[in-house]
Amino acid sequence: MERVVIALGGNALLQKGDQDTAEAAWRSARRAAEIVADIAAERYEVVVTHGNGPQVGRILLQNELASAVVSPMPLDVCGAESQGQIGYMLQTAMGDVFYERGMDRPVATVLTLTRVPVDDPAFQDPTKPIGPYYSEAEAERYRRERGYRVAPAPGDAGWRRVVPSPRPYSIVEAPVIRRLVADGVIVISAGGGGVPVVEEGPRLVGVEAVVDKDLCAAILAKDVEADGLLILTDVEGVYESFGTHDQRLLGRLTTEEGRRRLDAGEFGSGSMGPKIEAAVQFVEGGGKRAIIAALRDGARALAGHAGTLISL
Repeated sequence: MERVVIALGGNALLQKGDQDTAEAAWRSARRAAEIVADIAAERYEVVVTHGNGPQVGRILLQNELASAVVSPMPLDVCGAESQGQIGYMLQTAMGDVFYERGMDRPVATVLTLTRVPVDDPAFQDPTKPIGPYYSEAEAERYRRERGYRVAPAPGDAGWRRVVPSPRPYSIVEAPVIRRLVADGVIVISAGGGGVPVVEEGPRLVGVEAVVDKDLCAAILAKDVEADGLLILTDVEGVYESFGTHDQRLLGRLTTEEGRRRLDAGEFGSGSMGPKIEAAVQFVEGGGKRAIIAALRDGARALAGHAGTLISL
């Protein structure tokens, strides 16, 4: 039985145009659960991971607004909270869909820690924007009072807190996930890139950082010994000249071509670039194949009828 890691993009729990409400999140979780069930029905062993951008941003904003009443939680705790929130919704929605389809596949969410190097240069050069937008005066006040690092957002949209985004190198709970998925459990793990931790002797210590969710998905797929990595997003696959009249969907990319196009800057650093990098990294590390496709096309993409295949 083939093992696949399904990486759900940020649209998994917040569709474009939806209000950021619990009701909208439940609807989106249901849509994602239907796709996962389609794949599981084809006798795949399945591990699911997901983004958390909108959700952890909301949690941070709630912390800000309530800071005069209760002590705000640090970023690693907020990331763990978002894993629990999204995992609960996906786990419940998947359980409902499996029951309705008569599929006997248990689902479990594993709160996941992601190891990052303590000496990663990203800790000295934070670039990942998180949380709400501030005026310059507000940003300066938070810098003084809370030690935030802040930077202007593109397009004069305001200022935002920025945090390091170190590169992941292993998933702490990978042995547990491997055992669960081998027993037929659909495992939800490493949400939002997992909680980043550094090793201090035998201890694991959470850090104020955000791990790129796509790169984390590649590490997760490697560590759980997956055959395939399926990255589901809101476009049909990888496009050449995306956003122009000449755009063309690429049905297949070799890892060599993917790296060449990355080096040439053909893919956006905040959008398709990390997905291509993750796919190439997974395949070069021993994975059989990686696929980038639209969420709705998940099962068809695994069958070779949609999306972009990345292989050697």
